[in-house]
Amino acid sequence: MKLPRRQFLHLAAGAAALPAVSRFAWAQAYPTRPVRLIVPAPAGGGYDIAARLISQFLSERVGTSFIVDNRPGAGGNVGTETVVHAPPDGYTLLLVAAANAINATLYEKLNFNFIRDIAPVAAILSVPNVMVVHPSVSARTVLEFIAYAKANPGKLNMASAGNGTTSHLAGELFKMMAGVDMMHVPYRGGGPAVTDLIGGQVQVFFPPTPPSIEHIRSGKLRALAVTSARRSQALPDIATVSDFVPGYEASQWYGIGAPKGTPVEIIDMLNKEINAGLADPKMKARLADFGGTPLVGLPADFGKLIAEETEKWAKVVKFAGIKPI
Repeated sequence: MKLPRRQFLHLAAGAAALPAVSRFAWAQAYPTRPVRLIVPAPAGGGYDIAARLISQFLSERVGTSFIVDNRPGAGGNVGTETVVHAPPDGYTLLLVAAANAINATLYEKLNFNFIRDIAPVAAILSVPNVMVVHPSVSARTVLEFIAYAKANPGKLNMASAGNGTTSHLAGELFKMMAGVDMMHVPYRGGGPAVTDLIGGQVQVFFPPTPPSIEHIRSGKLRALAVTSARRSQALPDIATVSDFVPGYEASQWYGIGAPKGTPVEIIDMLNKEINAGLADPKMKARLADFGGTPLVGLPADFGKLIAEETEKWAKVVKFAGIKPI
């Protein structure tokens, strides 16, 4: 039977709309089962704390469990690749961090392209590192330290939590912008680096703020500056490196990503809920205790941050000739 043209077009349009309608309805019902948040780092560190804060809030607000799943290895690439290859259905998410932006250049051969294969969902927070020295170092300001380092080229040992870590890159950026020469001493994690700094085996370190505050307050370490563009609420009396080295900024940051192809309705829903969490007074207080500043914005804003940080750290990795170990 031949259908009239108008009826045929009406039916064709309806059929074409079915996938979009069903997809929208499916996204509207999300989530109907637990969601995994892959953390590409061991439990207990900054990654893990940020992930558990936001997952607890989402679980309570959405009414479905958001489960933290630690997948460390290869500088965060193991966990990241797990999410890259996961179904794009919103049930496997990634705790994104500055390491992802660094790794894009640090590792010459990856089985994925982070910017292409991970869809930005929402930024969570930014946490400054802090420039700390052993008390035996005479410098009490960044300018005094720069003068001291230039007077003793190659004689200062700069610790890091490992090759290519944020503490390493923060130090290399400082060397590049301040024009100083220091010997890099990589450790297997921030804990051993702090231990040797307190013991005087190394003289300077650029670790994340939270695990350093206790040692700063006790006088075991001296804080010269924080690495963020603005002063830290956790260390309000400490200057910023940029007060002395204009344009310097090196913060750890965290956010949520999803596999490429995840429905935009799911991404927008998660973005809305995460932003609601960042605006919640209790959450803001907990982030402040963590030394962090909430990063509220749209998925596109987070995507811009990732792209800018990837470009920025690529220059430092290439300038310093950093290779993964």
